[in-house]
Amino acid sequence: MTRFLFAVMVTLWFAVPAAVSQQQGLAWVQIEAQPSLVRAQERIRDYAADLPDVNGFTFSSGWFAIALGPYTIEDAQRVLQVYRAERAIPRDSYITRSWDYQQQFWPVGVNLLDRPTLQTPTPIPEEPPEADIAQAQPEPEDQATPTPQPADETLREARAGERLLSREDRAELQVALRWAGFYRGAIDGAFGRGTRASMSDWQSANGFDPTGVLTTLQRAALFQQFNAVLEGLGLERVSDPKLGIELQMPLGVVAFSKYEPPFAHFDATGDVDAKVLLISQTGDSTTLRGLYDIMQTLEIVPDTGPREISDDSFTLVGEGALSISHTQAWLEDGQIKGFTLVWPAGDEERRMRLLSEMETSFNRIEGVLDPSEGASTDQSVDLIAGLEIRKPRLTRSGFFVDASGTVVTTADAIQSCRRITIDQDHDADVAVINTELGIAVLRPKEALSPISVARFQSDVPKLKSSVAVAGYSYGGLLGAPTLTFGQLADLRGLNGNDDIKRLTLAALDGDVGGPVVDAGGAVLGVLLPEPSEGRQLPADVSFAAKAGVVQDILGTAGIQVRDTSGTPQLPPEVLTQQAADMTVLVSCWD
Repeated sequence: MTRFLFAVMVTLWFAVPAAVSQQQGLAWVQIEAQPSLVRAQERIRDYAADLPDVNGFTFSSGWFAIALGPYTIEDAQRVLQVYRAERAIPRDSYITRSWDYQQQFWPVGVNLLDRPTLQTPTPIPEEPPEADIAQAQPEPEDQATPTPQPADETLREARAGERLLSREDRAELQVALRWAGFYRGAIDGAFGRGTRASMSDWQSANGFDPTGVLTTLQRAALFQQFNAVLEGLGLERVSDPKLGIELQMPLGVVAFSKYEPPFAHFDATGDVDAKVLLISQTGDSTTLRGLYDIMQTLEIVPDTGPREISDDSFTLVGEGALSISHTQAWLEDGQIKGFTLVWPAGDEERRMRLLSEMETSFNRIEGVLDPSEGASTDQSVDLIAGLEIRKPRLTRSGFFVDASGTVVTTADAIQSCRRITIDQDHDADVAVINTELGIAVLRPKEALSPISVARFQSDVPKLKSSVAVAGYSYGGLLGAPTLTFGQLADLRGLNGNDDIKRLTLAALDGDVGGPVVDAGGAVLGVLLPEPSEGRQLPADVSFAAKAGVVQDILGTAGIQVRDTSGTPQLPPEVLTQQAADMTVLVSCWD
């Protein structure tokens, strides 16, 4: 794989036109960012062992970026695609431009940004012993006196200062050392062998004498590094009596937009695609669970990620390719309050630090959001409290064929789907797919208990007999399937195909995959999509795969189904209910 990737990269490199040398034309593939120079250099060496064109740059925030390049924007997109596909770089890698970086620190001596390179920090000199001070010769009076620099502490003074730290101060120091990549132990506020070793390693990495005891200035330097990631976010304490909430907010990247109960919206104001929601409403544990369910339908909450709910709180994390959202809400004294942070994927260290600041500073004050506050006059079934509902890419119909919830649908419903759901709430896997006939069989990931399952008609139906298809004609907007009535026009397709029937029935795209039933509710087949050979057929011409063909496909998967014969005609309302009970909505999600 490495040789293949290298060949691709060499080809791209020589394909870069001369214009790429101009700074405005440079594009880079950002693959990783680290909070410390030492850690960034370690990771660069790892990448450089397998990949060409590895570079290291600094961000204005104090972080250290690892990037591939330079390329034209077109070649950068190709490199990103190839390396992601080969899993040679993280999935959240993305394309950047030269103006995103400040200085180059890797490879040593290379300066592709045409800016000053990063200089290695020099250690703060240790204060000389008292005997040396006493023996020092005074400066001549006519010699210019240099600007005095703050003197660091002696080892004895550093130990004395360390003894004044509280347990919380010591724990915060361990957190900062862990963040810097030097400490891996428990955050217990106890300075044992592991903590001392991490202090010594940090001192060595930053040009200080590795004593294992941090001086006051060194602690300040460590916390300056630790907090550098938050620079530019404009953290400020927000207190809103309408919400009854106060907390630290990144007002450098978001600003208040509107109230849409139960949320207060804070939208992005610059290049960082961030969003914050503050949650405030009255309610009980049932209300809390309802909010939890609703949040999972929103576009800003991707459907993958850890989530947990109890009677008085929930945590909901949505992890997408472009963004990560984190929602926390708590129920106390009949009031639900919390927040959602939406942050770009790939900026994990800054997201986690910001999230920690918001969590630890969150405080409930008197007040709760009035349900009528700022209510918008713009209404849409695709919006909840001003937030877009997450929608599937494609919806089709299907129907239950056994008691465990196995579903038959059309093959076009499950093409290139990252996720397939039955009735939106139940994930499913593809058990069988017959592309020739256009039939797919789905198995739910958890066993379901259908109200009704299909009974396949074993008798040959009569031409011109009444039929109907049950389906979600409008993609689930109505909340239940509808029945469309028609007639059996022919027992074969237009080309004499024995596997399908021709119907006189005006179906919609959402009906495709649904069961075609006779007047007694027995299944005659599966509604197929319109043929794609380019012919425009009359609106009332539809086709269905025959029941016997569908049964054969199910039999190859070991799925036993029910059949019937001679079913009596049912009243329309009974037929509608019976067909609806076995029909499901099949959704394809990106």
